[in-house]
Amino acid sequence: MALLITEKCINCDMCDPECPNEAIIFGIEIYQIDPNKCTECVGLYEKPTCQSVCPITNCIINNPDKRETYDELMEKYMIL
Repeated sequence: MALLITEKCINCDMCDPECPNEAIIFGIEIYQIDPNKCTECVGLYEKPTCQSVCPITNCIINNPDKRETYDELMEKYMIL
């Protein structure tokens, strides 16, 4: 599934440059993740880089509205 940045975001700018798919953009108040570009770093890294660099615990979570299997994420990665 794609990831989601919660309202806990402090706009620290750590996640944006780390996203290999350029799925993170600055929204109206906080950063947002484009679910059409987010592959949870499948095909690139063992775990999502945005979660690895985020200083706030549980700020970047699985998006409950965008459930995808590993195979679906890998297919999206191959297309991107």
